[in-house]
Amino acid sequence: MLCFCLMSSCGNTSPTLSTDDLQWVTDDYGREVRVPLRPQRIVSTSPAVTEILFAIGADSLLVGRTDFCTYPPQAAQITSIGGISNLNIESIVALHPDIVISGSMVSAKITHTLDQMGIPVVCVLEKHHFEGLYDNIARIGQLCNHAAQADSLNTRLKEQLAALDTSLKREIGQAISVYYVVGFGPAGNFTAGGNTFINDIISLAGGQNIAADISGWNYSLESLSDKDPDFIVIRREDSAHFCSSHPYANLSAVKRHHVIGVESGIIDLQVPRNIDAIREIATRM
Repeated sequence: MLCFCLMSSCGNTSPTLSTDDLQWVTDDYGREVRVPLRPQRIVSTSPAVTEILFAIGADSLLVGRTDFCTYPPQAAQITSIGGISNLNIESIVALHPDIVISGSMVSAKITHTLDQMGIPVVCVLEKHHFEGLYDNIARIGQLCNHAAQADSLNTRLKEQLAALDTSLKREIGQAISVYYVVGFGPAGNFTAGGNTFINDIISLAGGQNIAADISGWNYSLESLSDKDPDFIVIRREDSAHFCSSHPYANLSAVKRHHVIGVESGIIDLQVPRNIDAIREIATRM
Protein backbone atom coordinates (compact mmCIF):
# COMPACT_ATOMS: atom_id res chain seq x y z
CA MET A 1 0.00 0.00 0.00
CA LEU A 2 2.85 2.40 0.85
CA CYS A 3 4.49 1.74 -2.51
CA PHE A 4 1.20 2.34 -4.30
CA CYS A 5 0.64 5.62 -2.46
CA LEU A 6 4.13 6.79 -3.38
CA MET A 7 3.52 5.93 -7.01
CA SER A 8 0.16 7.66 -6.92
CA SER A 9 1.67 10.81 -5.50
CA CYS A 10 4.10 10.86 -8.40
CA GLY A 11 1.33 10.57 -10.99
CA ASN A 12 2.45 12.02 -14.29
CA THR A 13 6.09 13.02 -13.92
CA SER A 14 6.35 14.77 -17.30
CA PRO A 15 7.82 18.30 -17.16
CA THR A 16 5.33 21.01 -16.23
CA LEU A 17 3.73 22.36 -19.41
CA SER A 18 2.74 25.95 -20.06
CA THR A 19 -0.81 26.77 -21.11
CA ASP A 20 0.49 27.19 -24.66
CA ASP A 21 1.37 23.49 -24.67
CA LEU A 22 -2.08 22.32 -23.51
CA GLN A 23 -5.52 22.06 -25.04
CA TRP A 24 -9.01 21.43 -23.69
CA VAL A 25 -10.92 18.59 -25.36
CA THR A 26 -14.38 17.16 -24.80
CA ASP A 27 -14.43 13.36 -24.83
CA ASP A 28 -17.31 11.07 -25.80
CA TYR A 29 -18.69 11.10 -22.25
CA GLY A 30 -18.91 14.88 -22.37
CA ARG A 31 -15.98 15.30 -19.98
CA GLU A 32 -13.74 18.36 -20.36
CA VAL A 33 -10.13 17.17 -20.24
CA ARG A 34 -6.94 19.20 -20.48
CA VAL A 35 -4.26 17.37 -22.46
CA PRO A 36 -0.85 18.15 -24.01
CA LEU A 37 -0.90 19.42 -27.58
CA ARG A 38 2.06 17.19 -28.40
CA PRO A 39 1.99 14.13 -26.13
CA GLN A 40 5.10 11.97 -26.07
CA ARG A 41 3.81 9.05 -23.97
CA ILE A 42 0.40 7.52 -24.67
CA VAL A 43 -1.32 4.58 -22.98
CA SER A 44 -4.19 2.91 -24.83
CA THR A 45 -6.84 0.92 -22.98
CA SER A 46 -8.69 -0.06 -26.17
CA PRO A 47 -7.73 -2.48 -28.98
CA ALA A 48 -9.45 -0.16 -31.47
CA VAL A 49 -7.50 2.87 -30.24
CA THR A 50 -4.24 0.93 -30.41
CA GLU A 51 -4.92 -0.20 -33.98
CA ILE A 52 -5.76 3.35 -35.07
CA LEU A 53 -2.60 4.73 -33.44
CA PHE A 54 -0.54 2.31 -35.51
CA ALA A 55 -2.54 3.08 -38.66
CA ILE A 56 -1.79 6.82 -38.43
CA GLY A 57 1.88 6.28 -37.63
CA ALA A 58 1.66 7.34 -33.98
CA ASP A 59 2.80 4.00 -32.57
CA SER A 60 6.17 5.46 -31.53
CA LEU A 61 4.26 7.43 -28.88
CA LEU A 62 2.55 4.33 -27.49
CA VAL A 63 4.08 3.14 -24.22
CA GLY A 64 1.26 0.96 -22.87
CA ARG A 65 -1.55 -1.22 -24.22
CA THR A 66 -3.92 -3.95 -22.98
CA ASP A 67 -3.52 -7.70 -23.34
CA PHE A 68 -6.26 -7.55 -25.99
CA CYS A 69 -4.39 -5.07 -28.19
CA THR A 70 -2.99 -7.71 -30.53
CA TYR A 71 -3.14 -5.96 -33.92
CA PRO A 72 -0.91 -5.20 -35.61
CA PRO A 73 1.50 -7.89 -34.39
CA GLN A 74 4.05 -5.20 -33.49
CA ALA A 75 1.72 -4.16 -30.66
CA ALA A 76 3.04 -7.15 -28.70
CA GLN A 77 6.30 -5.24 -28.24
CA ILE A 78 4.51 -2.53 -26.24
CA THR A 79 4.30 -2.92 -22.45
CA SER A 80 1.01 -4.50 -21.33
CA ILE A 81 -1.10 -2.90 -18.60
CA GLY A 82 -3.36 -5.94 -18.14
CA GLY A 83 -6.83 -6.76 -19.37
CA ILE A 84 -9.54 -4.26 -20.22
CA SER A 85 -11.79 -4.97 -17.25
CA ASN A 86 -8.87 -5.45 -14.84
CA LEU A 87 -6.37 -2.79 -15.81
CA ASN A 88 -3.28 -2.60 -13.65
CA ILE A 89 -3.32 0.95 -12.29
CA GLU A 90 0.20 0.67 -10.89
CA SER A 91 1.53 -0.33 -14.33
CA ILE A 92 -0.16 2.65 -15.95
CA VAL A 93 1.26 5.07 -13.37
CA ALA A 94 4.75 3.59 -13.74
CA LEU A 95 4.69 4.38 -17.47
CA HIS A 96 4.26 8.13 -16.73
CA PRO A 97 1.80 8.71 -19.61
CA ASP A 98 0.99 12.20 -20.87
CA ILE A 99 -2.46 10.92 -21.81
CA VAL A 100 -4.53 7.75 -21.57
CA ILE A 101 -6.89 7.16 -24.49
CA SER A 102 -9.73 4.94 -23.36
CA GLY A 103 -12.55 2.99 -25.02
CA SER A 104 -16.05 1.73 -24.32
CA MET A 105 -15.10 -1.09 -21.95
CA VAL A 106 -13.17 0.82 -19.27
CA SER A 107 -15.12 1.58 -16.11
CA ALA A 108 -15.88 5.08 -14.84
CA LYS A 109 -14.15 4.10 -11.58
CA ILE A 110 -10.80 3.54 -13.30
CA THR A 111 -11.20 6.76 -15.27
CA HIS A 112 -11.87 8.66 -12.04
CA THR A 113 -8.89 7.05 -10.29
CA LEU A 114 -6.51 8.09 -13.07
CA ASP A 115 -7.99 11.58 -13.11
CA GLN A 116 -7.30 11.90 -9.40
CA MET A 117 -3.67 10.95 -10.04
CA GLY A 118 -3.31 13.79 -12.53
CA ILE A 119 -3.25 11.54 -15.59
CA PRO A 120 -5.55 12.90 -18.34
CA VAL A 121 -7.98 10.28 -19.66
CA VAL A 122 -9.89 10.88 -22.90
CA CYS A 123 -12.64 8.40 -23.80
CA VAL A 124 -13.12 7.69 -27.52
CA LEU A 125 -16.11 5.38 -27.79
CA GLU A 126 -17.38 3.01 -30.46
CA LYS A 127 -19.97 4.78 -32.61
CA HIS A 128 -23.32 3.36 -33.71
CA HIS A 129 -22.70 3.82 -37.44
CA PHE A 130 -19.86 2.98 -39.80
CA GLU A 131 -19.13 6.65 -40.54
CA GLY A 132 -18.24 7.06 -36.87
CA LEU A 133 -14.96 5.31 -37.69
CA TYR A 134 -13.82 8.43 -39.54
CA ASP A 135 -14.72 10.58 -36.54
CA ASN A 136 -12.73 8.37 -34.17
CA ILE A 137 -9.68 8.36 -36.43
CA ALA A 138 -9.81 12.16 -36.66
CA ARG A 139 -10.23 12.50 -32.89
CA ILE A 140 -7.31 10.21 -32.10
CA GLY A 141 -5.20 12.03 -34.69
CA GLN A 142 -5.98 15.31 -32.97
CA LEU A 143 -5.12 13.92 -29.53
CA CYS A 144 -1.68 12.67 -30.57
CA ASN A 145 -0.71 15.55 -32.88
CA HIS A 146 -1.17 13.41 -36.00
CA ALA A 147 -4.18 15.20 -37.48
CA ALA A 148 -2.76 15.30 -41.02
CA GLN A 149 -1.96 11.58 -40.97
CA ALA A 150 -5.47 10.83 -39.68
CA ASP A 151 -7.01 12.89 -42.48
CA SER A 152 -4.90 11.00 -45.03
CA LEU A 153 -6.01 7.66 -43.62
CA ASN A 154 -9.66 8.70 -43.76
CA THR A 155 -9.24 9.77 -47.38
CA ARG A 156 -7.70 6.41 -48.28
CA LEU A 157 -10.45 4.48 -46.51
CA LYS A 158 -13.18 6.44 -48.29
CA GLU A 159 -11.48 5.83 -51.62
CA GLN A 160 -11.21 2.11 -50.90
CA LEU A 161 -14.86 1.95 -49.93
CA ALA A 162 -15.91 3.81 -53.07
CA ALA A 163 -13.86 1.41 -55.19
CA LEU A 164 -15.62 -1.63 -53.80
CA ASP A 165 -18.57 -2.84 -55.83
CA THR A 166 -20.35 -3.47 -52.54
CA SER A 167 -23.88 -3.08 -53.82
CA LEU A 168 -23.18 -5.73 -56.49
CA LYS A 169 -25.98 -4.01 -58.42
CA ARG A 170 -28.55 -6.49 -57.18
CA GLU A 171 -32.07 -6.04 -58.49
CA ILE A 172 -35.03 -5.49 -56.20
CA GLY A 173 -36.16 -8.85 -54.87
CA GLN A 174 -32.65 -10.28 -54.94
CA ALA A 175 -31.51 -8.92 -51.59
CA ILE A 176 -29.47 -11.40 -49.59
CA SER A 177 -30.48 -11.80 -45.95
CA VAL A 178 -27.62 -12.04 -43.43
CA TYR A 179 -27.31 -12.88 -39.74
CA TYR A 180 -24.18 -12.01 -37.77
CA VAL A 181 -23.41 -14.30 -34.83
CA VAL A 182 -22.09 -12.48 -31.78
CA GLY A 183 -23.01 -15.24 -29.33
CA PHE A 184 -25.00 -18.47 -29.38
CA GLY A 185 -25.88 -21.47 -27.27
CA PRO A 186 -27.54 -22.02 -23.87
CA ALA A 187 -26.59 -18.53 -22.66
CA GLY A 188 -28.66 -16.97 -25.42
CA ASN A 189 -28.38 -15.65 -28.94
CA PHE A 190 -26.74 -12.33 -29.62
CA THR A 191 -26.32 -10.40 -32.83
CA ALA A 192 -25.80 -6.86 -34.12
CA GLY A 193 -28.98 -4.82 -34.26
CA GLY A 194 -29.79 -1.98 -36.61
CA ASN A 195 -28.15 0.63 -34.38
CA THR A 196 -24.65 -0.86 -34.71
CA PHE A 197 -21.79 -0.22 -37.10
CA ILE A 198 -21.78 -3.97 -37.82
CA ASN A 199 -25.26 -3.56 -39.32
CA ASP A 200 -23.77 -0.92 -41.63
CA ILE A 201 -20.92 -3.25 -42.60
CA ILE A 202 -23.46 -5.86 -43.68
CA SER A 203 -25.43 -3.29 -45.66
CA LEU A 204 -22.31 -1.89 -47.34
CA ALA A 205 -21.43 -5.46 -48.36
CA GLY A 206 -24.77 -5.75 -50.14
CA GLY A 207 -26.63 -7.77 -47.53
CA GLN A 208 -29.75 -7.19 -45.46
CA ASN A 209 -29.30 -7.74 -41.74
CA ILE A 210 -32.27 -9.78 -40.49
CA ALA A 211 -31.83 -8.11 -37.09
CA ALA A 212 -31.92 -4.57 -38.47
CA ASP A 213 -35.29 -4.02 -36.79
CA ILE A 214 -33.94 -4.49 -33.27
CA SER A 215 -31.90 -2.19 -31.06
CA GLY A 216 -29.05 -3.78 -29.19
CA TRP A 217 -27.71 -7.32 -29.21
CA ASN A 218 -30.28 -9.84 -27.90
CA TYR A 219 -32.04 -11.95 -30.51
CA SER A 220 -34.52 -14.77 -30.15
CA LEU A 221 -33.92 -18.23 -31.51
CA GLU A 222 -37.49 -18.19 -32.85
CA SER A 223 -36.79 -15.09 -34.95
CA LEU A 224 -33.57 -16.60 -36.28
CA SER A 225 -35.38 -19.79 -37.29
CA ASP A 226 -38.36 -17.95 -38.79
CA LYS A 227 -36.25 -15.59 -40.89
CA ASP A 228 -33.82 -18.38 -41.84
CA PRO A 229 -31.18 -16.12 -43.43
CA ASP A 230 -29.43 -16.79 -46.73
CA PHE A 231 -26.00 -16.30 -45.15
CA ILE A 232 -24.47 -16.51 -41.70
CA VAL A 233 -21.46 -14.35 -40.81
CA ILE A 234 -19.53 -15.52 -37.75
CA ARG A 235 -16.13 -15.30 -36.12
CA ARG A 236 -13.89 -17.84 -37.82
CA GLU A 237 -13.01 -19.60 -34.57
CA ASP A 238 -16.71 -20.16 -33.74
CA SER A 239 -17.81 -21.38 -37.16
CA ALA A 240 -17.35 -25.15 -36.79
CA HIS A 241 -19.02 -25.28 -33.37
CA PHE A 242 -21.99 -23.23 -34.58
CA CYS A 243 -22.52 -25.37 -37.68
CA SER A 244 -22.44 -28.63 -35.72
CA SER A 245 -24.72 -27.46 -32.89
CA HIS A 246 -28.47 -27.96 -32.57
CA PRO A 247 -30.63 -26.19 -33.70
CA TYR A 248 -28.29 -24.05 -35.80
CA ALA A 249 -27.33 -27.01 -37.98
CA ASN A 250 -30.89 -26.94 -39.33
CA LEU A 251 -30.60 -23.43 -40.75
CA SER A 252 -30.63 -23.23 -44.53
CA ALA A 253 -27.41 -21.24 -44.61
CA VAL A 254 -25.60 -23.99 -42.69
CA LYS A 255 -26.99 -26.76 -44.89
CA ARG A 256 -25.96 -24.86 -48.04
CA HIS A 257 -22.50 -24.06 -46.65
CA HIS A 258 -23.33 -20.35 -46.72
CA VAL A 259 -21.46 -19.64 -43.51
CA ILE A 260 -18.80 -16.94 -43.77
CA GLY A 261 -16.15 -17.18 -41.10
CA VAL A 262 -14.22 -13.93 -40.66
CA GLU A 263 -11.43 -12.75 -38.41
CA SER A 264 -13.13 -11.22 -35.39
CA GLY A 265 -10.92 -8.14 -35.30
CA ILE A 266 -12.08 -6.86 -38.69
CA ILE A 267 -15.75 -6.73 -37.72
CA ASP A 268 -16.08 -6.68 -33.92
CA LEU A 269 -13.90 -3.58 -33.54
CA GLN A 270 -14.51 -0.21 -35.19
CA VAL A 271 -11.18 0.01 -36.99
CA PRO A 272 -9.76 0.71 -40.47
CA ARG A 273 -9.90 -3.03 -41.23
CA ASN A 274 -13.70 -2.77 -41.36
CA ILE A 275 -13.08 -2.16 -45.08
CA ASP A 276 -11.63 -5.69 -45.23
CA ALA A 277 -14.78 -7.05 -43.58
CA ILE A 278 -17.00 -5.36 -46.16
CA ARG A 279 -14.84 -6.70 -49.00
CA GLU A 280 -14.72 -10.25 -47.62
CA ILE A 281 -18.46 -10.51 -46.97
CA ALA A 282 -19.33 -8.99 -50.34
CA THR A 283 -17.10 -11.34 -52.30
CA ARG A 284 -18.24 -14.48 -50.48
CA MET A 285 -22.00 -13.97 -50.69
